[in-house]
Amino acid sequence: MRLLLWHVHGSWTTAFVRGGHTYLLPTVDDRGPWGRGRCGRDWPDTAVEVPHTRLRDAEVDAVVLQRPEELDLAERWLGRRPGRDVPAVYVEHNTPREHAATSRHPLADRTDIPIVHVTHFNELMWDNGDAPTVVIDHGVVDPGHHYTGELARAAVLINEPVRRNRIVGADLLGAFGRVAPVDLYGMGLEGVTTPGVRCVGDLPQERLHEHMARRRVYVHTARWTSLGLSLIEAMHLGMPVVAVASTEAATAVPEDAGVVSTDLARLTSAVETLCAQPEFAARLGKAAREHALAHFGLDTFLHRWDALFDRLLP
Repeated sequence: MRLLLWHVHGSWTTAFVRGGHTYLLPTVDDRGPWGRGRCGRDWPDTAVEVPHTRLRDAEVDAVVLQRPEELDLAERWLGRRPGRDVPAVYVEHNTPREHAATSRHPLADRTDIPIVHVTHFNELMWDNGDAPTVVIDHGVVDPGHHYTGELARAAVLINEPVRRNRIVGADLLGAFGRVAPVDLYGMGLEGVTTPGVRCVGDLPQERLHEHMARRRVYVHTARWTSLGLSLIEAMHLGMPVVAVASTEAATAVPEDAGVVSTDLARLTSAVETLCAQPEFAARLGKAAREHALAHFGLDTFLHRWDALFDRLLP
């Protein structure tokens, strides 16, 4: 199949383009958000950049939408209407933005484009209206078991923590920093001055995994985001997890892989304990990796996408 999709979420797309199809990635002159192409990513050769001006003549079997604006954009660039003239799906990566239980999805009135939620929580919370829905859990390329936990420090990954603040739990960092040194990774860390927190920055994925795996525990602070791929990647690395029990994280981390709670005192105590007990931390990390491989493996992710396309295409 030849699938048109925009490069929106790099980590998700890294897994998606590992399937057995040709993936057409639009480009625009300034390589902005509506046409980033590959962005230099180490993706298979089947992930092909296509100037948006050439899409009208391109053979496209289906469109993978990820933002509401792409409906009109795809129609203009292809000369075909997604869902009517060419099969389409809409991947919803996010939790509802404003009201947790009453936000109506932008495609709720469409019956011709299935909404693919990346978590069951998202499917439950969005008002999907008449649109057909399916859940396809995240899958990641297995980075391998790299955990050493040699440094009694906590690893946290948050992009733009100052701007997003309470949504991603950036305000909780100080509490964790009082019980263990915290290394903060991600983009846009300027302005973070929390005591006990060291800003490392945005590292290339391979270096990031190596860096994180030397830390004793991974801490997931988000209050209201979809299930972060960084959490799943940390589990694949073999890291034990301490996570705020919000959105899908409450079901993604089993009891033998770490501590998931809404009680901040329990979460900080868990970080303190894991940093003090490396053998205990390694045992939980082993269970985290086993769970991640079983539930968030790449093969299962790609198989479920293929099954959806088989149903979608005539």
